[in-house]
Amino acid sequence: MVITDVRSLNSGDWQDVLRIYKQGIQSGMATLETEIPDWQVWDSEHLKDPRFVAITDHRTVGWIALTPVSGRCVYGGVGEISVYVDSEDRGRGVGKLLLQKATRRSEELGYWTLQAGILEENVASIRLHRSCGFRVVGVRERLGRLNGQWKNIVLMERRSPIVGT
Repeated sequence: MVITDVRSLNSGDWQDVLRIYKQGIQSGMATLETEIPDWQVWDSEHLKDPRFVAITDHRTVGWIALTPVSGRCVYGGVGEISVYVDSEDRGRGVGKLLLQKATRRSEELGYWTLQAGILEENVASIRLHRSCGFRVVGVRERLGRLNGQWKNIVLMERRSPIVGT
C-alpha cells in the first residue's frame, strides 16, 4: 500500500473519520467512548491544527488529531493525540506516518509534550507510540468503564527534543 496523500482533515472528511472512528469503538480496544459525536461537537473538541487524514487510492485509511489537555494557558504546549487507522489497513505504516507528521507539525506550533491515553490491552498502539518516541509514564488503573468493565489506561508521552528545552 502506498499513501498517496496526507493532508489536513476538514469537514468534508467527516464521513470517513466517522467510519474509522466507529471501527475503533466497535473493536473495544481504541477508546472508552461508545458513541460518536456529531461533526460540530468533534470539531469543537479537537484542535484545528494539527489534524490530518491519510489517503490511498482515493480512500481515507486513517486520521489523527490533537485535543488540548487543559484550558489553562500554562499547559498550552501540551496536547493529547488520537490516531485511528482503518481496520483493513492496520499494521501497514499508516499510523506511524500520521503520528510522525502530527509530531513534526505540533513542534512547529510550539508543542513541547504530546500525550496519549491507550487502553492497556491495545498492545499494537502502545508499540506504535513507542516507535515514534513516546514512553510509558504510568498506568491509570480502573480509570473508566467500558461495557461494564473497568479499564486501565496506559499514559504515554513524547517530550519534544527541540521545543521547551
